[in-house]
Amino acid sequence: MNDKARTIGYWVATGLLGFAFAAGGLGDLSRSPQVMEGMAHLGYPAYFATILGAWKVLGAVALLVPRFPRLKEWAYAGIIFDLTGAAASHAASGDPAGKVITPLVLVAIAAASWALRPASRKLPSEPKRETEARIAKPALAT
Repeated sequence: MNDKARTIGYWVATGLLGFAFAAGGLGDLSRSPQVMEGMAHLGYPAYFATILGAWKVLGAVALLVPRFPRLKEWAYAGIIFDLTGAAASHAASGDPAGKVITPLVLVAIAAASWALRPASRKLPSEPKRETEARIAKPALAT
């Protein structure tokens, strides 16, 4: 894949993911009757909407702002936890397949965003530690 296609793929996936999490988070923070019914249906307490909403908005911001690669790694992890938890919650609640599959589709989009991210949004490779270097190169016999 050439650099231009990779960049476009990254921004399409990241834009979709950022939008989904920002919108979903703001919806959760609104505590609308629909959100509260959904939380109750899944067996979650009402205050969970506020917690999830705040985390979703912060995760979207972390993905979209420049720099902070370690924060982005944590945001991707949180997004995967949220989405797989949502799929499991819908499955356990007996919801139709579409409600189980939708978060899993977003997992695939998150995976694409993570895999296609540019070097400026990745953690730098750690240099080999001195002890690792010594183990890799045994001392010459004298």
